[in-house]
Amino acid sequence: MQIFETNSSEETFELGKRIGERAKPGEIYTLTGDLGVGKTVFTKGVASGLGIEEDVSSPTFTIVQVYDDGRLPFYHFDVYRIGDVDEMDEIGYEDYFFGEGVTMVEWAELVEEIIPKDAVHITIEKDLTRGTEYRKISIEE
Repeated sequence: MQIFETNSSEETFELGKRIGERAKPGEIYTLTGDLGVGKTVFTKGVASGLGIEEDVSSPTFTIVQVYDDGRLPFYHFDVYRIGDVDEMDEIGYEDYFFGEGVTMVEWAELVEEIIPKDAVHITIEKDLTRGTEYRKISIEE
């Protein structure tokens, strides 16, 4: 496991960007952390690293947003509002998970039973004793 510490949203974005620059087709990343911890900022960085110029936002009401203007397609899932893992079947998650793009799943703990074993798990945590902007980002491959 790798541990990174960031002290601003810009640093969190840049770490995501470095991940996106190295991402390969078919990779799946899970992203967990409390509300407001910076998951979407990190995801925007990954998209930037993939060369996506379109504004990335959290797909809260659509479950998945597809961005295909970068060097690889980017599939951004936000499963926060999902009621049942069967909803993932209904949207054809396997086409994304096992496609040619890079998949990011926010709130992945809610659908952990369908996350492939080889997914990269990213956790973002706050520690207010270290400041309001401090983030500890753990990456487990």
